[in-house]
Amino acid sequence: MCTMIVNQVKMNGSGKGKDGWFDLSQANVSYDHPFHLPLEHALNIDFVDPAQGPGARVAVELSVASARALMETIQAVLAEAEAGGYLDE
Repeated sequence: MCTMIVNQVKMNGSGKGKDGWFDLSQANVSYDHPFHLPLEHALNIDFVDPAQGPGARVAVELSVASARALMETIQAVLAEAEAGGYLDE
């Protein structure tokens, strides 16, 4: 059964696709059926720039455990960078 759980977040970043690097302006985050990962449901993230069309997309499908580990690792790296005075807000 599809969960239909999806949220969007505006962002500022870069992604690398089949045609090279491009600007990212949005991430679409869902918990639903993955296309490739052999699980019933996964955390799916599409990093996109809608203004550039469907080619400006980097897709990621993660298991729940992998998604949680990634969140913890991102928090840890940012905390270490902040403690060292390296964060550029």
